[in-house]
Amino acid sequence: MKITTRKVVSPYGDITLYRIENGSGASVELSSLGAGITSVIVPDKFGELGEVALGYANPADYMSDGPCMGKIPGRYANRIAKGHLEVEGKTYQLAINNGPNALHGGPSGFQNRIWDSALIPNGVKFSYVSKDGEENYPGNLKVEASYTWSEDNVLTLEMKASTDAPTVVNLTNHAYFNLEGADSGNVLKHKLQLKASCYLPTDSTQIPTGELAPVSGTPMDFTSPKEIGIDINKDFEPLKIGKGYDHCWALDNWEKGKLIEGVVTLAAPSSGRVLTISSSQPGVQIYTGNWLAGSPLNKSGRSYEDYDGVAIEMQGFPDAPNHPDFPSQELKPGETYTETIRFAFSTE
Repeated sequence: MKITTRKVVSPYGDITLYRIENGSGASVELSSLGAGITSVIVPDKFGELGEVALGYANPADYMSDGPCMGKIPGRYANRIAKGHLEVEGKTYQLAINNGPNALHGGPSGFQNRIWDSALIPNGVKFSYVSKDGEENYPGNLKVEASYTWSEDNVLTLEMKASTDAPTVVNLTNHAYFNLEGADSGNVLKHKLQLKASCYLPTDSTQIPTGELAPVSGTPMDFTSPKEIGIDINKDFEPLKIGKGYDHCWALDNWEKGKLIEGVVTLAAPSSGRVLTISSSQPGVQIYTGNWLAGSPLNKSGRSYEDYDGVAIEMQGFPDAPNHPDFPSQELKPGETYTETIRFAFSTE
């Protein structure tokens, strides 16, 4: 495995970029800004290498971008209703940065921090200490995100966290993928399959109502491979709310601490590339890049358009702290938050 490192001077401090290339020439690039994925180059069915992760030309443009491109949001990924958080009977008010709600840990969330970083075998470990009171979350939280790249084009992300006071934590990766090529247009012809027979309906501000609704007979049904775009414009209220898919599905057969194989499969018809995702987390937020237009310039010198990529965010349920029936995202002293996401790239 060949790992090369470069530093980029930015207004926010030096950003370190790591490129990890395996024996076949397939590679990933990782950034210390937001512990993010900035590039994934893998072969198509003809053996031609191509970029499949959306990204920006300027490494500094990842700071405070709307799409949260490729990064690890936190301390709590996704939404918390009205920024209201209660931990051990004490109430905390989080920043409101998404309509009436808190999103992705707030304006200075983990995605907008430069993490410490160090090489590990076949990869990189990023670490960050979120101090007690940062974005008004309780407890000093130590976070690690370790990425490794394999000879058979598997990117594994292991996330760990520990705290000195009761708190909440929900971590994911927010990469956007286009398996036809990152600059090839929209992903609406990609076929998506989810091992999920229920999804989380939301109110008009995209906060879960608390129920788990069956996907059967609705545009939310991806239990069999289905083109992303085939139902996206249907007269269905959840799709109108988000201008497309921006919803959490509850994964079937989830058990805490258990990695579920192949919970998500994404396939591109022309390139033959396939992305198979395994995860230990209870939910997956599928976001079809409904608001990508106007993002910073990509490596081709243009901004992406809406639906040019799909984010597949393995995570705990949104607003879980306000829904006792949801899998708990609370973390207490002496416990370790440990979650794994595995991105396996192949062809068919």
